[in-house]
Amino acid sequence: MAAQNRRTTIYLDVDLHKALRLKAIENSCSVSDIVNEAVRECLAEDADNITAFDERVKEPLVSYDEMVKKLKEDGLIK
Repeated sequence: MAAQNRRTTIYLDVDLHKALRLKAIENSCSVSDIVNEAVRECLAEDADNITAFDERVKEPLVSYDEMVKKLKEDGLIK
């Protein structure tokens, strides 16, 4: 099954666009390929973060004040 693509318009900084075009030429691919891969990586990172948050949701909360006091008690800060 072939991947379906949707056309969209994005506005890039002139220098970013130039860098993307040069990278595309160097890698024998399209600017769209590079942008798609970057978006996939960004979304995968978000998915990893959501998983990590879900795994830690039941951990007790520690206030900033408590953490600073503990770091000081442990000699990690002055």
